[in-house]
Amino acid sequence: MSNLLKKYFPDVPAVFLAALALAAGFMAFVAWDQSHWWRMKEDYSFGWLVPMFTGYVVFDRWPQIKARLQAAGAAATGPRWVHWTLNTAAGLTLVFGAMFFLLGAFYRAGAGTSQPGTFALTAGMVAIVLPLIFFNVPAGAAAASGKATLGFRLADLFGNARFRVASLFLFPVLVWMISAPLVSAVETQVSLFLLRRVVAVVAFCFDMLGFPLEQQGNVLVLPKGSVGVADACSGIRSLTACLFAGSFLGAVFFERTWKKILLVVASMIFAFLMNLARGLFLTAWAYAYGPGAISGFVHDAAGYSVLGLTCAGLLALIPLLNLKLESFEGPKSHAE
Repeated sequence: MSNLLKKYFPDVPAVFLAALALAAGFMAFVAWDQSHWWRMKEDYSFGWLVPMFTGYVVFDRWPQIKARLQAAGAAATGPRWVHWTLNTAAGLTLVFGAMFFLLGAFYRAGAGTSQPGTFALTAGMVAIVLPLIFFNVPAGAAAASGKATLGFRLADLFGNARFRVASLFLFPVLVWMISAPLVSAVETQVSLFLLRRVVAVVAFCFDMLGFPLEQQGNVLVLPKGSVGVADACSGIRSLTACLFAGSFLGAVFFERTWKKILLVVASMIFAFLMNLARGLFLTAWAYAYGPGAISGFVHDAAGYSVLGLTCAGLLALIPLLNLKLESFEGPKSHAE
């Protein structure tokens, strides 16, 4: 086995490959558990893409992973507080993850497939896999014997060899939290919050434009009939899908953390604004042609347009965030 690993994965420690294999096993189990919700709930149907995108990101980052592993093996000793802090945090996270994963497994064994059980399994897997990868980067033992130094610098913390390797797996691991359904109570509250915002803004816009309508809870009373804004129109489906899309695009196209966070935040803002535009369009269509006119093709076309326009907006942000404004960099010297 060791000769086979050396043949296909040269310069990669066998213990690290074993950790990756174990992590893949945890993810496969979570994917099997989550697949029930991917089939049953349209809001999470994008979950079928998660295993494929996870594998792609690891494959795309494999040269970086190998380079950081090699750098970790030759890393200079650093402050002891860095290794104590990271090792303690990773150890506590691993214990928490094991407890949560076992809780989810027992819950699933007793109650069958359920949202709390799936959430517990997924959260436990995330809290297990990241420390598992961290502890199996062959660098910590030599570094921990370094001389103690005074002072606290974030550069020392984020520059730790083990941390730098584990950070490359943040998206492949954390993305499973997006594809796992929220606990029912939390999901209901989020959906209800979004639904109320959409109905309130639509009613306000029509009132400001001089088109009279009456809001009765989640029902808009129009001159030609009433339109009920269902839970499916809250936008939680587009929110989760766009959150996944923004996370994936940020992981693939950006290296800076602030750019990744900005794209994720932009995906949530785009999802809300596009769903609001969808609500305005459907209400205007119902106002002009009657509530029955928005069912079927018009309703579905508006929904798909929301996702398409949001993805287009995210793709348009990528080259903008990657622009290098030379005018702000100052003149280059002739020596360069």
